Amino acid sequence: MAEAFDELVATMERLRAPGGCPWDAEQTYMSLSQYLLEEAYETFDAIQMVDASGDVDHLKEELGDLLLQVVFHATIGKERGEFTIEDVASGITRKLILRHPHVFGDAKFERAEDVLDNWDKLKADERAASGKTDNGSGSILSEVPIHFPGLLEALKLTKKAAKVGFDWQNETDIIAKANEEISELKRAVESGDSSNIEEEIGDLLFAIVNLARRLDVEPETALKRTNRKFRTRFQFIEEELARVGRSVEEATLEEMDALWDRAKRQAASDAAVS
Repeated sequence: MAEAFDELVATMERLRAPGGCPWDAEQTYMSLSQYLLEEAYETFDAIQMVDASGDVDHLKEELGDLLLQVVFHATIGKERGEFTIEDVASGITRKLILRHPHVFGDAKFERAEDVLDNWDKLKADERAASGKTDNGSGSILSEVPIHFPGLLEALKLTKKAAKVGFDWQNETDIIAKANEEISELKRAVESGDSSNIEEEIGDLLFAIVNLARRLDVEPETALKRTNRKFRTRFQFIEEELARVGRSVEEATLEEMDALWDRAKRQAASDAAVS
């Protein structure tokens, strides 16, 4: 493992060195930020593929691409005299040890929830000791980055609020709230007020994220699975139409709906067999 990792670091340093790759040599923290985000999303997608098919080859490749981004940034940091990959590794190792006193110390936790609660407490203590205050508001929500994707931000915000008791009593209440938001959205649509429509759609999505949280469902994962299901069924429609020399542009909605239902039945039959 050490040999393979050292080779990766050396390869990256060679690419950045004089006589190496002009593109790699030009990169900065900022210019790489978009690629880091893209690789994280591609790794997320690869995890969903593993869950669906059990094939880990794509995940292995995407984890390598993600690791490259870490090494790339650390190589730039080393060149600038700011930090090295060793600093990155030792820093996260220290953090893991400090935040797992039940493994590396004398603390006793029986449940995963206790571990997470203690993790949050230790994070808060570390922030206070370092003087970090995020945006200076002092709010517990300040720890949630505003640049997170919307679903993830909503999930994190409501988790933070729930930890101090600001939460729904039960899932039924959240479903009632979602139905209320649907009614408000209907009225907004009827009024034709585009800004109000946008607001009500946001409120509905926020309610659904709350419901997912209470049911211990990760909303981004749930939506990605539905997206994959939609892709599969729509591609079935395209393929079946192509078999008779037609395209989706030529088909009627009724024809496509009938094929969609066939795709659903076929998926259900395949699932029953497996």
